[in-house]
Amino acid sequence: MLLLAIRRVMLRSVAAAAAAAFILPAFIVPASAADPAKLVDAVAVEVIEIVKTKTGADRQAGIRQVLRTNFDLPYMARAALGTHWNQASEAQRARFVAAVETAEARAYSERFGQYGGQTLAVGKVMTRANGVSVVDSLLNQANGQPIKLQWEVRDAAGGQRITDVKIEGVSMVMTRRSDFNSYIQNHGGTVEPLIAELEARAAR
Repeated sequence: MLLLAIRRVMLRSVAAAAAAAFILPAFIVPASAADPAKLVDAVAVEVIEIVKTKTGADRQAGIRQVLRTNFDLPYMARAALGTHWNQASEAQRARFVAAVETAEARAYSERFGQYGGQTLAVGKVMTRANGVSVVDSLLNQANGQPIKLQWEVRDAAGGQRITDVKIEGVSMVMTRRSDFNSYIQNHGGTVEPLIAELEARAAR
């Protein structure tokens, strides 16, 4: 089905967003804080406040701002497109990032409306040799086993930014890359059909 690959991507993005929405941190810190664990906490505080106080288009706009401020969307877009990023023009790259941002903000906003009081406990922070920090956490559910989440945080031009979320060891960025690559290969081998499809979804 034409939209199957894109729908899978968006559903998986919703799962990652749900994890972020369910964190209940004990304190508020600036999103630019140097501690990666505090960055994750700060994102959760922002999201929960948006969920409690906003609906509809206002909620979606708030979620989009959280993404822009705390996630390195251009980096994640490059990683998700892989080698296809180098084949895309500057205009196509800009359109791709914008379309993904809009589509994910909408999906996250809809999913956040189902917030049910789950809690997330932030654990240890590991810093790799390349400067990337990985924040361990467990999403505790009212029913069912806890879900393991890992947040990848990198230094960017504007400070530390989240660049990936792993759910039970599965990378959201790598999942997107697989699905995007499959869609591209099934639609002529170029990025334009994928970008056009993402833009169409974002406009709905």
